[in-house]
Amino acid sequence: MIHDTPHEATPHAFPRRRLLKGAAFGALASGLVAYPGRAATAAPALRGTVEGTTLARTLRPGRPGRGGYRKLVAGPGEPHLLRDDLGGAAAAGRVSRRRELLSFVHLTDVHIIDAQSPARVEYVDRLSDPGDLLSAFPVSGGYRPQELLTTQVAESMVRAVNRIERGPVLGAAPAFTINTGDAADNAQYNEVRWIIDLLDGKRIRPDSGDLRRYEGVMSWGDSRYWHPHGGDDLAKGRYGFPTIPGLLSAARRPFDATGLKTPWLAVYGNHEALVQGNLPLLPVFQALAVGNVKITAPVSDAERREVGDALRKGDDAAVRQMTESRSKVFREVTPDPDRRLLSRAEVVREHGTRHGYTAANLKNGTAHYAFDRGVVRGLVLDTCNAAGYSEGSLDSAQFAWLERELVRGSSRYVGEDGGIVRRKATDRLFVLFSHHTIETLTNGLGGGRVLGEEIEKLLLRFPNVVLWVNGHTHVNEVIPHRRKSGPKGGFWEVSTAAHIDWPQQSRILELADNRDGTLSVFATVIDSAAPVSHKGRLDDPDRLAALSRELSANDWQPHDGTGEPEDRNVELLLPAPF
Repeated sequence: MIHDTPHEATPHAFPRRRLLKGAAFGALASGLVAYPGRAATAAPALRGTVEGTTLARTLRPGRPGRGGYRKLVAGPGEPHLLRDDLGGAAAAGRVSRRRELLSFVHLTDVHIIDAQSPARVEYVDRLSDPGDLLSAFPVSGGYRPQELLTTQVAESMVRAVNRIERGPVLGAAPAFTINTGDAADNAQYNEVRWIIDLLDGKRIRPDSGDLRRYEGVMSWGDSRYWHPHGGDDLAKGRYGFPTIPGLLSAARRPFDATGLKTPWLAVYGNHEALVQGNLPLLPVFQALAVGNVKITAPVSDAERREVGDALRKGDDAAVRQMTESRSKVFREVTPDPDRRLLSRAEVVREHGTRHGYTAANLKNGTAHYAFDRGVVRGLVLDTCNAAGYSEGSLDSAQFAWLERELVRGSSRYVGEDGGIVRRKATDRLFVLFSHHTIETLTNGLGGGRVLGEEIEKLLLRFPNVVLWVNGHTHVNEVIPHRRKSGPKGGFWEVSTAAHIDWPQQSRILELADNRDGTLSVFATVIDSAAPVSHKGRLDDPDRLAALSRELSANDWQPHDGTGEPEDRNVELLLPAPF
């Protein structure tokens, strides 16, 4: 949709999903090959809902005003582009012959945030502001100007999804909606409950601590944060952010959530698993989360390094000593037990068995599972590493489970020795779901972990694997994974942009049998139901979501997750495996 990024001239645009990323993980990159696509316009016949998708309209930042701040404007829609990187002939007759196999909606990286929580470390994020690159490690994602409006963005996206009664290409109703992780931002009970209750259609009160006032950094005197109620700050003075009186109250106002019309499934993400998506659930962080002391911006370089190192290492004694000292590095806030940090077993238990997790998951505290929709078998992976850091991997037991599932649903596959294995089995089409992308499965901490390169190698042995859907990178991206030997083809990897960062989008995916020896996956990007502009109104979730989207496009630590045209509205062709 957007080629002119919100901050073209701004340096040091670190990816937002990384709050604390160990430099050693760069050396673990698996070097997976992304084959260049051959994109050609091939608009399919549309049988379903187009309005509300980016087939009908796109959004982009308009002309810059004071400080470079840009309002959003509407532009023309984008047709589907055909990608045949994995082979298969795109015969013209496929349009009339094709048959729908599965349609579903993909949400990811909603990042419901308790912006007032003492477990947040916004001051660390300031080290990545332009002109304040003090730290030895790049950090971002601990603070965003739009972070107090995450529940409203999710509500507006639910309304947009509900309006899509039939998939735009195949005309079938979506079978389910799947949320591929980082639904909550900080592993907190209240954040997990807000997203579950919001998708279920219950009443939401996006507030914590003292319910009579806002206690987050946007209400403090620190000029490095945006103060929408007024006063001087970096956002207004340097980047042209507006003054919006009443926003801190409007963002905390209770509302009745609409709830998804479709059933919805959950996937476990690193921000549900770890503090701020990076740090293990150590007792010191549990105490910070439910306590009355919030770490603010240390005034000296030495204090910054001291607090940063203690948090990064998870040094209980060091953090406890600093909190007990009550120095000017800390601020007192209202404690709230609902901010407690949840383990994986507790997150799964909060969801129950209505949203994908099984009785076995509840019993064992695991988060991987399988489900069936017609000929499709969905495999949901838990790619989080509880030892720490944002990037992911699989444990060996789950990897073995994955291989067993693939073998059980395949009558033909490539054996470990390279030979073709044939067996009696009912063939299934496999669609995988996870939080992490293959390229970000690089976290070997703790030992016994299986990384992306080995997982990709396993999947390419099974022609029945056709699609892997994920998030984590906050970017619309489509990557073909091509089989170098054995049966032709491979599988497609589809990642979708986040709700927390620009452009705040989701997707609908439709899988079709073209009845000519090929399959097609249609991926169509969805904007939320929010209007182009909030026009000064703060009286409903859609208007607040419109403001959030505008703020995300102007974030001075920019993250443009738009992707290229061939990563957005696409038809992904591949040879049918059976």
